[in-house]
Amino acid sequence: MKTVLVTGACINTGVAIVEKFAGEGWNIVFTGRNAETVQIKEKEYQKKFPNVKIIGYQINSLINAQTVDEAAVYHLFSDLDRKGLFVETLVLNAADQGLNMEIFKNPLTDFMKVLNTNIAWDYCIAECAAKRMKENGGGNIIFINSNTAYRAIPNRIAYIASKGGQLSLMRALALDLGKYNIRVNAVLPGMIRTDRWEKNPEFYENVPSKFTPIGDVAAGEDVADAVWYFSANARNTTGAELVVDGGNTIQLYPLINQ
Repeated sequence: MKTVLVTGACINTGVAIVEKFAGEGWNIVFTGRNAETVQIKEKEYQKKFPNVKIIGYQINSLINAQTVDEAAVYHLFSDLDRKGLFVETLVLNAADQGLNMEIFKNPLTDFMKVLNTNIAWDYCIAECAAKRMKENGGGNIIFINSNTAYRAIPNRIAYIASKGGQLSLMRALALDLGKYNIRVNAVLPGMIRTDRWEKNPEFYENVPSKFTPIGDVAAGEDVADAVWYFSANARNTTGAELVVDGGNTIQLYPLINQ
């Protein structure tokens, strides 16, 4: 039975990705920042999918704004080795959203914290996973990126910079790891119906990103389907981007209320 590791899988899109793979019969390894939340989700997943192995790990990306917690990553993979679990597909979903970050107001450490989480920490996890993939004949690494890597939005400087850098990281890894039969790709969602959407209905009713060419935004399941495509159906695809944003990226500007 194959195993997938999904980071940041206690809420929103991460949950949808876990449930997609579990529904397909894969073993699940997932991470979250809060130990209690991880335990709760582990039990929920196990109850919903009793026929697959599901293991949750509490893990933080950084020790401080400048320092990735490498030891925690190494411990996670060493524990999986002891359990005899090989991560065939890695889904890098966890991210620091870098909300409300304004130039002239936020300290440099806020900027560094986002980039170190979304690039350096992801690289650390990808390297550990790729070492095992190399030994086992191949695998998949899938970044959950963002269409903001190409289209900026206000007060998200660090997040947008990190997503642009993450795409370059994806392409570089795809090039260097291809000879080991390791494919590396990225899914680029636009706006997603997350808990933030549910908690702020008045804001999201008229936010410009809502007005897509197809008249709707993505649900977590749409992103999970794109991840599943790269993992299960894209044998000859690496270094690629799959945009899941209702066509927002192709617009010069949104056509609001038309």
